[in-house]
Amino acid sequence: MKLKEIIIILTGAYGGIGSETARLLLDAGARVVLVGRNNKKMNDLIEELPLTDNNIIAVVADVSLESDRQKIIDKALSAFGNIDVLINLAGSMSFNEFSQEDTETTDRLFQVNVLAPMHLTKMVIPHMVERGSGQIVNIGSIFGSISFAWFATYSSTKFALRGFSEALRRELDGTGVMVSYIAPRAVRTAFNSDSMTQMCDHSKTKMDSPSEVAKDIVNAIKLDTKEKYLGFPEKIFVRINSLFPRLIDKALKKQNQQAKKFIN
Repeated sequence: MKLKEIIIILTGAYGGIGSETARLLLDAGARVVLVGRNNKKMNDLIEELPLTDNNIIAVVADVSLESDRQKIIDKALSAFGNIDVLINLAGSMSFNEFSQEDTETTDRLFQVNVLAPMHLTKMVIPHMVERGSGQIVNIGSIFGSISFAWFATYSSTKFALRGFSEALRRELDGTGVMVSYIAPRAVRTAFNSDSMTQMCDHSKTKMDSPSEVAKDIVNAIKLDTKEKYLGFPEKIFVRINSLFPRLIDKALKKQNQQAKKFIN
């Protein structure tokens, strides 16, 4: 898909990956609806981005709320007339022992990581199908293919998002609407808790930069990529885990024990 003049909704816009993605999309000539919960952070982001006539609108919204999701769609259509691409990037994470996780955290992760993308997608599909073109880009994680200890809820949400993406892609086959699933490995951003970053550093886990991931997201849109796993050797481990999960169990056993020292 060519990005010039394309209308794109980007949730999680002011995060590390989101801000880099927004910048690349605007540089390519897209018109972007930036979505985030914090008004000050949204204003700070807009000041950093390349502004031209009518290429950005900002919507302060919580994607987990139905009324705010409707506000996002209404403002996008009012400003630009249509929606070509939806990038579901907003997310939430927990790094802890599942039995100690409070119900509010569990519910919040499923609301933000699974239900919000599904509901937003449901809202834009009719507009895309009517025109015979469009793209849904769901940002998942390697954790959606390999379940890591101490990330039980987060991994579960990303497995769900991957399954949703695959099923919807098959459902929309022949409509002109593409569904992409992009799965980064660990990324060095403020999205991670201090304890998770310390754990990754201790275990020498490779963490990509937000700009690297943003480039992959934008390329996925340009190339109509169906599914992409980022990082080596993680993308190989995804394949091995699907065929021989017990091998990955053994490979991760020591790492799981070390990671426990860092959980909240």
